[in-house]
Amino acid sequence: MKIGDLVRYVSDVCRVGIVVEMIQKKCWRTEELGPMIDWSKIDPESHAVVLFPHDGGTISIPAIELEVFDESR
Repeated sequence: MKIGDLVRYVSDVCRVGIVVEMIQKKCWRTEELGPMIDWSKIDPESHAVVLFPHDGGTISIPAIELEVFDESR
């Protein structure tokens, strides 16, 4: 995944946006790590900053929750 790619949520294939930036940040996954947040236990992971046509701005989303949209399909 890189800047300029069209991407969509893995869980919501109807939502397609464009990657405008790639960043590193921490993401606490409560379902895996529990409700007690301890930022020292996790490392930053890749996030894509995505612009969706229906939103007024950008959203940062963990890269593992996105897939590159293949326009040829």
